Amino acid sequence: MKSEVILILDFGGQYNQLIARRVREEGVYSEIVPYTISIDKIKEINPKGIIFTGGPASVYLEDAPKLDKEIFDLGIPILGICYGMQLMAYTLGGEVSRASKREYGVTSVKVNNRSLLFDSFKRTNKFLMSHTDYVSKLPKGFKRISYTDNCMYAGIENPTKKLYGIQFHPEVNNSINGNIVIRNFIYNICNCSGDWKMSSFVEDSIKSIKKKVGNGKVLCALSGGVDSSVAAALLYKAVGKNLTCVFVDHGLLRKNESEEVEEVFTKNFDVNFIKIDASSRFLNKLSGVVEPEAKRKIIGEEFIRVFEEASKKIGKVDYLVQGTIYPDVIESGFGASSKIKSHHNVGGLPDVVDFKEIIEPLRDLFKDEVRKVGLELGLPEYLVYRQPFPGPGLAIRVIGDITLDKLNILREADYIFREEIAKAKLDRDINQYFAVLTNLKSVGVMGDERTYDYTIALRAVSTIDFMTAEWSKIPYDLLEIISNRIVNEVNHVNRVVYDITGKPPATIEWE
Repeated sequence: MKSEVILILDFGGQYNQLIARRVREEGVYSEIVPYTISIDKIKEINPKGIIFTGGPASVYLEDAPKLDKEIFDLGIPILGICYGMQLMAYTLGGEVSRASKREYGVTSVKVNNRSLLFDSFKRTNKFLMSHTDYVSKLPKGFKRISYTDNCMYAGIENPTKKLYGIQFHPEVNNSINGNIVIRNFIYNICNCSGDWKMSSFVEDSIKSIKKKVGNGKVLCALSGGVDSSVAAALLYKAVGKNLTCVFVDHGLLRKNESEEVEEVFTKNFDVNFIKIDASSRFLNKLSGVVEPEAKRKIIGEEFIRVFEEASKKIGKVDYLVQGTIYPDVIESGFGASSKIKSHHNVGGLPDVVDFKEIIEPLRDLFKDEVRKVGLELGLPEYLVYRQPFPGPGLAIRVIGDITLDKLNILREADYIFREEIAKAKLDRDINQYFAVLTNLKSVGVMGDERTYDYTIALRAVSTIDFMTAEWSKIPYDLLEIISNRIVNEVNHVNRVVYDITGKPPATIEWE
């Protein structure tokens, strides 16, 4: 169990995951929970503090997310952000109104730096505003601690009850020193000690897994990616030889990946390792399927079926391990957040599966935290820092229907892209990079002859937590080398384009 927890109540805001990241960066464990969480459950968790996130609703509408007023009488410090502040004020007797002028973007905010929340701040600061509604009348016991030219109450507090609200978003990079607002809440108001470390996570996880599994048999679903590899190492530390790693080659892997995964896990782990070639099986199931969500669901279901069959062949298996991480859970529609896309390893067990339970030891971690766990477990750096690869593999990087020929085209193009990025020593600077085979054909000229072939799209992003990302500014001369190699070396490709879209509005993967 974590000795300190900051609970984050999810009201559907777009920056919720960033709030969780900022809290963890300050050395305190955070957990996002639905705003519908019961008072009894909150008491059971006994958090050091609670943060209400932003959200798209208006508090005065009938169907807007609401709270049990009792939460404000628990004696637990609360920080409301944007909608969270409005809801706090509204619930406690204040008033929230519709503004005549929406306030969006980086704004000058004047603060009362005698407030514990704004300790060490200058009088005027730059924070990101994003709201149409605003608090127009304070609840009893509250006072103003910040304001802007267009917002009378940009920050409020009731220090006696340790209730705080801010209209701006401290969790985003646009808010200068916004992390200090969160730090002040955690330490000045919640009195946290900051004991959240990867070493303690590993130790706690191993103890928890040992207690859950006992002498049970565990089957680990290995994709060969960073997440499943770290999950496998963590389980091995906990259950040793009771772990069997099953690696399924679904025919959707990158060039040489199947061989590389087998070599890594037979040389670096003293575990039972089984490789299953199910490429024909997956490709048959995916034949003619175009819709991205359908691809993901087919692959997820087939993975479970393959692992279930494998478990029967190796004897009774009690638990299935998956490398699910926090962004997978969030993007699959957790809590009040809208569903972006489903992930093959999120959503629980199918009705007919024979395992007692799925174990997801990394479910609460972001990608960079997973890498830290991997290093803490002693995994080699080249494995920990491999390029992220989604469970559905190349199926979601081939736009449209999937064929063996298309997969081979994409494998060659992707290999060239990754090879040139590594040669340029940019492989650690760019957090994720890959090629996509679009479903677009266009006219070209090669060797004085007309061609009508595929377009390859290149995608490269810089990110900390994979919840938001910026497109990477790869030097033009390097893009030219990559483009020339792909067109010249990969059959049936006559055009290469570069994706310059951030996340949001796009996701990192195309499907």
